[in-house]
Amino acid sequence: MTYSHLWLAVTDMIHDSKRASKPELPTPPSDRRQRRSAEIRERLFRAALALFANKGFAETTVEDITEAADVGKGTFFNYFPSKEHILIAFGEMQLGKLEAAIAEVRRSNEPIPQFLRSLGARMTQEPARNPEIMRALLQAYLSTTPVREAMLDLQKRVQALHTQMIQLGQEQGEIRNDLPAEEIAYAFRQTIFGTVLIWSLFGDATLQARIESAFNLLWTGIAARPGVTKSQAESFPNQEIRS
Repeated sequence: MTYSHLWLAVTDMIHDSKRASKPELPTPPSDRRQRRSAEIRERLFRAALALFANKGFAETTVEDITEAADVGKGTFFNYFPSKEHILIAFGEMQLGKLEAAIAEVRRSNEPIPQFLRSLGARMTQEPARNPEIMRALLQAYLSTTPVREAMLDLQKRVQALHTQMIQLGQEQGEIRNDLPAEEIAYAFRQTIFGTVLIWSLFGDATLQARIESAFNLLWTGIAARPGVTKSQAESFPNQEIRS
């Protein structure tokens, strides 16, 4: 699901609830404007990602993006304060994928080991499979303070979702429960994210093999251990990105 599609889904739910209690009327201009606005945002978003992937983040200008999206240069700033904010939108899209995946595993009762093993593949589908996009994300963390703070906020929300995922595995007896769920979630995120970033330096066809190898090694440390009870030891000190 794309960034704009997430926004449109919420808008649609609001409109549906209103239509349920009222007779059908012609679509008001405000609805058409909202949809038109979402379409333009989507075009800018997709054009920017395509350019980042093909040309590189640093080499892509706002003018390149608006030209590819076939809109005026000034239009870009009605939707995104800077090209770095495209990466924040991309992060929101990835967060939406993760939320949907966790909701699905709760409904389906899929074994957590199987779910975790496939999660890396789900999260690195296009456009995340492009090394230029991954390198661009790293650049966003080194960008201006507002962009960096927004990216760190995204990471906190990802950490919270990963913690829920690990807690579910602990409740089902599939993941060791002698360590805090947050600590295991942090190790999982570090392992997968670090693997993807290192792969992005090479940009070859080994991404899935790298993720599989990293997960297999990680699983030997987080799998449930019969007879081991929850430790009373304190977790290692908190870090800002984990909170």
